[in-house]
Amino acid sequence: MSCAPLPPRRARRPPLLLASYGVHAAMLSLLLWRPALWAWALAAVVLDHAAIAAAGLLPRCRLLGPNWRRLPEAAAGAGQIALTIDDGPDPEVTPEVLTLLERHGARASFFLIGSRARRHPELVAEIARRGHSVENHSDTHRHHFPLFGPRRIELEIRRAQDTLAELSGRRPRFFRAPAGLRNPFLEPVLARHGLWLASWTRRGYDTRNGDAEDVAARLLDGLAAGDILLLHDGHAARTGSGQPIILAVLPQVLAAIEAAGLHCIALPEALA
Repeated sequence: MSCAPLPPRRARRPPLLLASYGVHAAMLSLLLWRPALWAWALAAVVLDHAAIAAAGLLPRCRLLGPNWRRLPEAAAGAGQIALTIDDGPDPEVTPEVLTLLERHGARASFFLIGSRARRHPELVAEIARRGHSVENHSDTHRHHFPLFGPRRIELEIRRAQDTLAELSGRRPRFFRAPAGLRNPFLEPVLARHGLWLASWTRRGYDTRNGDAEDVAARLLDGLAAGDILLLHDGHAARTGSGQPIILAVLPQVLAAIEAAGLHCIALPEALA
């Protein structure tokens, strides 16, 4: 099964980059006027690059381009919430996650790694068959992703995009960077593929936190319509009894969402 590419969207010029262009232009003018002030110009450029690097290390930051940290106001007004699940598919954990979601009538967005999807194509198809959305979490999930140049970022996104489209029958509409880390080259690539960057409102740090009560508390503290919550079916931490933490936490999270009168949607539903 194959899908036509999504139409590109207009790339947004990040405010931090616009400021960076101004810094570079100003320092060049300074050097032409007073070459002896080269040390001040160099210091300003170094600080500018440090600010850009710092922004890329903050997953929820919007200074490098659009970033979905919450659902749009219309979705929030409708009492909707997004449950996002990263790093799969996992042959042990993902089927049980799907069973829990079905039991509660909840839809979710699975941010899948392309290379893992190719190893477990039947799970990708099953996620889509059950009404959840399959989204792009890069092809290899390298933690040095923010050090990639535009060509490598393009390759990571395109390979995963093609794989997930073929296996699920629909091209992903959203991208989440590995660990949420990125650089200024990402937004133009996403725009060419018609993708939107998505981060989260809250996360439970469930790849390294084996305390189910603590993970659930982090996710549910201040729970409100429009939230985007993050859990992991791949690379999940384990409880003291060896259970993948998402399987211990998800029933609590889904019950709390229902008790609050909210309902889970897949991210693409909020685009409307």
